[in-house]
Amino acid sequence: MYQVLCCGMFILAATGLSVYGQAEEASPIFADSFREKLAEGWAWLRELPGGWRIREGGLEIRALPGDANTVKNALLRPAPDRTAGPFAVEVTVSNVTPPTVQYEQVGITWYVDEKPVFKLVKELIDGKIYIIPGRKPVENVPIRLRLVIDGDRWTAQYRPAGEKEFLVAAEGTLPPPANDHVSLQCYHGPENAEHWMRFEDFRILRLPSKR
Repeated sequence: MYQVLCCGMFILAATGLSVYGQAEEASPIFADSFREKLAEGWAWLRELPGGWRIREGGLEIRALPGDANTVKNALLRPAPDRTAGPFAVEVTVSNVTPPTVQYEQVGITWYVDEKPVFKLVKELIDGKIYIIPGRKPVENVPIRLRLVIDGDRWTAQYRPAGEKEFLVAAEGTLPPPANDHVSLQCYHGPENAEHWMRFEDFRILRLPSKR
């Protein structure tokens, strides 16, 4: 089941568990607990006042109709330099209002040269909730999302509330760096109902290199 690497880490290929990032191995680059106001460095894309709020230690954004290219109230910040070593972007997401619209989603989007090129989200598809990419089924509970970036490689991870280990949803590559930004956002919401998505405990962590 386990393959031991020379550095003493494990590949949990059979279980899908994460090899990256026990908390004691990581060091903080940036954190925002969303208490009272946003931390410095964030910027809104297509902000609609009244469509977001800070409430009880979390950021809540109303899910509006739209897609990756028209999303409203997308919160962005510059991403760390990918050439400086691996890092992880983490946030806990939940649905304040249960999702009802096909593809209604909440999570992390990666931008390169002002274009969305990747997403790690909790998404409603055909009446069921999945982690995308990877189409991993989950219950409608708070989910800790974790996007690990190592050069041009990404690893999408998730951890449902009550679980101790991150699971791997999928892996892949990003385009070459060009004004990279990371975004918190939600979309494909209903037109005539208020569906709010919640983000908590956002962090960017420096990880030890595996190379």
